[in-house]
Amino acid sequence: MDTSQRSSSAPPGNGHSAAWGSAPCPVVVADGRGRVVELNAVAASLFPEAGHGSSLRDVVPPWLFEAHDRFASDAAEQHPTDATPASGRIGERSFEARPAPSGCDHVMWWLMDDTDRRAAEEALRSERERTAFLARASTTLLASLHVETCMEAAARLAVEHLADAAVTVTPGRGRGHPVTSCGPSGEVRHTTVRGNPEDVPGLAEALRGFPPVPSRWIDPGALPDWAVPQDLAGPVGSVVVSPLPGHGVPAGALILLRTEDRRTFGENEEVFARLFAARAGAAISAARMYADQTAITTTLMRELLPPQLHSVHGVEFAGAYRPHGGDERAGGDFYDVHPGATDEEETLVVLGDVCGKGLEAAVLTGKIRNTLQALLPLAADHQSVLGLLNGALIDSHHTRFATLALASVIRRGGTVRLRVTSAGHPAPLLIRADGRVEEADTRGTLVGVFPEITSTTAHLELTPGETCLLFTDGIVEARGGPWGDELFGTDRLKAALAECVGMPAEAVVEHAQTLAAQWVGGGGHHDDMAVVAVTAPHHAHLSAVDGRTRGRYTA
Repeated sequence: MDTSQRSSSAPPGNGHSAAWGSAPCPVVVADGRGRVVELNAVAASLFPEAGHGSSLRDVVPPWLFEAHDRFASDAAEQHPTDATPASGRIGERSFEARPAPSGCDHVMWWLMDDTDRRAAEEALRSERERTAFLARASTTLLASLHVETCMEAAARLAVEHLADAAVTVTPGRGRGHPVTSCGPSGEVRHTTVRGNPEDVPGLAEALRGFPPVPSRWIDPGALPDWAVPQDLAGPVGSVVVSPLPGHGVPAGALILLRTEDRRTFGENEEVFARLFAARAGAAISAARMYADQTAITTTLMRELLPPQLHSVHGVEFAGAYRPHGGDERAGGDFYDVHPGATDEEETLVVLGDVCGKGLEAAVLTGKIRNTLQALLPLAADHQSVLGLLNGALIDSHHTRFATLALASVIRRGGTVRLRVTSAGHPAPLLIRADGRVEEADTRGTLVGVFPEITSTTAHLELTPGETCLLFTDGIVEARGGPWGDELFGTDRLKAALAECVGMPAEAVVEHAQTLAAQWVGGGGHHDDMAVVAVTAPHHAHLSAVDGRTRGRYTA
């Protein structure tokens, strides 16, 4: 029986078939006993074995027969019928079947081909999942600026969503290539591989930033041992090698592995892997740039920050520095101690304050410190040192000026002798053994403002236990107090130092800076603060060498 004959073979009394016989979708009418009553031409082509009187069980898929059986049983027992559409596959297509009562216990099934709709819904669902994954991956990858942590996160995320195992490889710096691998167990291993990237097809090109080679071109059996995590069960069946694009330079490469029992990477999956690799590469590149900049900053900052001071040639030196901002490390205040080559030569102490704050001021302090380092052979003549420094600042492109205090220190027996010169700087304070606090008689003009600089030098002596304190104006100009707008002032500083009689240099510095900080409080305004103390120790061991007496400090 051909299709046209079977579709038209129906018992008399069903003239309504003309209404749906030309419907573009398959329509099947079955009775309550599960027998085919009628079907249109489209249904006849879909179910070649179906015809009038055929058993529905024998000619349609099980899901459709079971749906009809439930609907017919409910109708026969006069229960509310469930008109919920049934769905399933017929061959390579997907259909949704909608029931409708047709009289005489007949049920008419309208079958709608929803293959394309389901494919679109699946594509939309998959795209949403991928978009959500990429968003989460970006958040996870950018959560750290540590290179190894980013490589670890990239490998873990790839194993969770893309492959059975993943390996990230970054360019080497002379000692092999850093490699981070993750297998199905989630365990991450960091190693350095000295193998040849050419051993993995496409890896050398990926490390140079070239486009990836198709997965089908890569022979999984040719992978070296280091490219396959140890906990990967089974032989590798499919490989993807994708570059990790960075900021201007390649950040590395991502190797994705699947075992033989899983499907190979499809074209869409390779494209998605590249989208993930782009995010991973950006994160790794950002982390590497941060690491490089941190290393550079640390190196430069080491030269900008004041040094740790200690005893030199029997004289105690101590210093402290506090920048104006809590997030700043360097600023416009600085100090240095340049020890004499022997205890017969003077040690030069420099304390300075550059106009301004922050990094720009710190850069100028670095230049001033380097200039003073070069002028050390002239350190015996403070006026010459200040004059040459003044000329260097005027001739530079900087428009900032500085104040400076120089102190040449040498021990003679139990006494410490100082030559102190101020250039626009607050005069140093002397803490005498009897509790008096005196100002050194030294004055001078700013450095870097006028063509000529003038200054006076004070000659001082410290007996055991006495201290000379050099400080910047950030101490005395710190604003605070009950109303938050009162200067700490020189008088308060002198009163605080009067309590430091006989204290070691470290204690004097700590006491002065602590009181100034307390005066400012949590929200007060203050400039950079720097303090240096020069103290004659209480005890000295004297010995005669070559007819000369040398003072040596023994703790």
